[in-house]
Amino acid sequence: MAVPKRKTSKARRDKRRAHDALSNPATSVCPQCGAPKAPHRVCGSCGTYKGRTIIEIDDD
Repeated sequence: MAVPKRKTSKARRDKRRAHDALSNPATSVCPQCGAPKAPHRVCGSCGTYKGRTIIEIDDD
């Protein structure tokens, strides 16, 4: 069974984890209502995608 001979230092451990950070999700602006939305998705505020109404949103 393979066992490490020496303890892994904090610097070596942290260098290995340098690429594990998460990035912020991408957002774009809806051309109809100006609300932020995910790219290539239907706008949650107005329900449009590429200038067409996809889902009806009730304004309550």
